[in-house]
Amino acid sequence: MQEKTYLKWYNKVGYGSGDIAGNVVYAFLSSFVMIYLTNTVGLHPGVVGTLIAASKLFDGVTDIFFGAMIDKTKSRLGKARPWMLYGYIGCAVTLAAIFAIPLELGKTAQYAWFFIAYTLLNAVFYTANNIAYSALTALVTKNSKERVQMGSYRFIFAFGTSLLIQSVTIRAVAACGGGAAGWRTTAIIYALIGLIVNTVSVLSVKELPEEELNEETEERRPEEKYGLATAAGLLASNRFYLMICAVYILQQVYTAMLNMGIYYMTYVLRNENLYGVFSWAMNIPLIAALVFTPTLVARWKGMYKLNLRGYMLGTFGRGMVVIAGYLGSVPLMLLFTGIAAFGQGPWQGDMNAVIASCSEYTYLKTGKRVDGTMYSCTSLGVKLGGGLGTAIAGWLLAASGFDKNLAVQPESCMQMLYFMYLWIPLIINLVITLVLSGMNVEAANEKLRQEKQQTDNTYWIR
Repeated sequence: MQEKTYLKWYNKVGYGSGDIAGNVVYAFLSSFVMIYLTNTVGLHPGVVGTLIAASKLFDGVTDIFFGAMIDKTKSRLGKARPWMLYGYIGCAVTLAAIFAIPLELGKTAQYAWFFIAYTLLNAVFYTANNIAYSALTALVTKNSKERVQMGSYRFIFAFGTSLLIQSVTIRAVAACGGGAAGWRTTAIIYALIGLIVNTVSVLSVKELPEEELNEETEERRPEEKYGLATAAGLLASNRFYLMICAVYILQQVYTAMLNMGIYYMTYVLRNENLYGVFSWAMNIPLIAALVFTPTLVARWKGMYKLNLRGYMLGTFGRGMVVIAGYLGSVPLMLLFTGIAAFGQGPWQGDMNAVIASCSEYTYLKTGKRVDGTMYSCTSLGVKLGGGLGTAIAGWLLAASGFDKNLAVQPESCMQMLYFMYLWIPLIINLVITLVLSGMNVEAANEKLRQEKQQTDNTYWIR
């Protein structure tokens, strides 16, 4: 029986464009905040790393809190859209603030400025916006194919935005006057663009009525109220949620290490403009893979095999990047960077659909609808993984003897840059592949449905 369709093409495209706004924040912050803080403001990378790590202490609580709040929200805009809409206003303000640290302040005040703005952005505003945005996948359609398509559109925009930001930001800062003023003006421009696009995305879809979301083929289960502690318990008891959280966090650490490529290009390859070239080598194959993901999911009758085999290819690609890096061959590094990215693409495209299936797993087992809370893994992963990755990068740079005043870094720093940019991404890809080998939530859901059907048949026979 063919699934009911809910969305037009423009709804999917409009929804996907929301990740332009999300990556105006994420790509800009993760790619350039460290080099801005060390080379423009003059802060110590180790201290910055520690502040970022300390900021993460607030994130775990706020992720589950905002997820539970979304589940409880009832408004004219629905459950998730109000949080997505209003949360981004705070994102825009705090993003600009991070890149507007006054140089005339003392170092202590500069560290405090950064810590407060960074924590508000990640623990509050980005959390509310991103969890709500991700939860819309399960709230605007019940069609599994449409959910995969929404994820593909979303990440096409995400990687396209990352590609653009990583390619043009250095030149944009220079065009805006360079130095602190250039970074500040660029951040304000990005924040305004994100604010406009986020609003368009919110208005492009409409959430389904709650009674339709809770429909079942034979019966409707009564809505059950639950608090924050219960929501946290539901997440902890869902092994697939824990797996997705682990993968998401690892992915963001992976991305943070690659974003430190600005240091690798500047001091190892001696050409900072290669950072944009490598961004093209990563993002174009990712976008190409996303285009084919819905078709491949349909052909392979599910997401599990596609995701696992894709990451096996991605791990192979990163292994070859390591070899090419030590050979000093930039063309080979670019080639295998593209192969690795192409293999990672399917998971990016269908990840939201996997999370929706993960939410369905909890509903089939407990009868509780936890869509907003379930999608806390997306924000948790981005913030915890991205923040942890940036913090680790800061600590490693500090430990290696990095000095922003030196055109040629000491040998200890050069070896650390090799380790950060080549080896850590390979290790992370290998671990993710192992985790994905156990993430067959589709089969688990089908088994639960069959067990429920057998139970219902037995009840009627009696």
